[in-house]
Amino acid sequence: MWQIRGPSPYAARANEKWKGNPIATLATTVDGLRLPNPFVIASGPPGTNRNVIGQAFQAGWGAVIAKTVSLDATKVINVTPRYAKLLATNGEVIGWENIELISDRPFKIWEEEFKQCKDRFPDRILIASVMEEYRRDAWVEIIERCQACGVDAFELNFSCPHGLPERQMGAAMGENPEILEEVCGWVKNAAKKPFWAKMTPNITHIEDPSRAALKAGATGISAINTLRCVMGVNLDTLRPEPTVEGYSTPGGYSSKAVRPIALRMVMEIATLIRREFPGRSLSAIGGVESGADAAQFILLGGDTVQVCTGVMKFGYEMVKPMCDELLAFMAKHQFETLADFKGKSLDYFTTHADLVKRQTERKVAQKATTSAKVVQSDDEWSGEEFVKQSSALAN
Repeated sequence: MWQIRGPSPYAARANEKWKGNPIATLATTVDGLRLPNPFVIASGPPGTNRNVIGQAFQAGWGAVIAKTVSLDATKVINVTPRYAKLLATNGEVIGWENIELISDRPFKIWEEEFKQCKDRFPDRILIASVMEEYRRDAWVEIIERCQACGVDAFELNFSCPHGLPERQMGAAMGENPEILEEVCGWVKNAAKKPFWAKMTPNITHIEDPSRAALKAGATGISAINTLRCVMGVNLDTLRPEPTVEGYSTPGGYSSKAVRPIALRMVMEIATLIRREFPGRSLSAIGGVESGADAAQFILLGGDTVQVCTGVMKFGYEMVKPMCDELLAFMAKHQFETLADFKGKSLDYFTTHADLVKRQTERKVAQKATTSAKVVQSDDEWSGEEFVKQSSALAN
């Protein structure tokens, strides 16, 4: 009989659905943090105050990362509109841009609400996302004050792609591995809790800042934050969107359209961790909307999976079907725990030269010929059959 170990709001439904499989659990322990499932609310609007954080816990999320806080919120001023959407031809939202800043609420209010959240949900994991200027005293102060409120861990926001670059905050800091390493060192000396460094994808080699953070003592890495983008231009007004008083600014791109890019970067970071920093954790982010999406990120080395834009599209209750879908995947492959398949697909990445060698060896061994003509070199492409030839080269 398919069973889930431990308390779960979706246990009964899943236990009825899956039969003839081993006992399985979505519960996991990451950096000493015990989560009922790997689904984490990513820092952003879904964790913007104690009310919505409580709603997320009640819905069954494994952990919540609150919206990013700083010591001085007076310079954080949002505008409206601050979102823009990319729609597929069927109307589905596949891309989402935001020009939203970090929390504009005074830090003293956050201190009160962190305490209130932990008082109400003492057994749930609450993670503080913090972002500060390039000053040691500021980073030490915010870490120590958050710790005093009882938060379970930290995520260091080195990756917000817009807003406050003049204060050397967010991606302006995360793009520089040397500065990032120094700041992580400050946090390491002040933090008594685990801390994850959140990476910007707006960089050529994401392994470089990840290595710097881990070298300085970061417990783990979160990746990826949003991609810097311009969503589009309104062809009637000729103004870029989102348009604020007739003007705009580049923002952060998220939702399911970024998932392939996020998967690649998660794979690269997971490979780095496996080779150089075994035992460190990885929280995967990027377009997750289903249990199948989550399974892919875990197969590529993720310990947990974060969701932000998905919650803004579908609501907090989306965690329940995601858990069921992830359990279905585990049932299909007879996996009992997340650890059974974490990073399992990393071994199947190699170089292009190795792909050529493997395919050549297979063809020689089998003396195989294909019945359908498949393009092998650039000279063989035909304009008349271009679409058919393209399709033949896909899976």
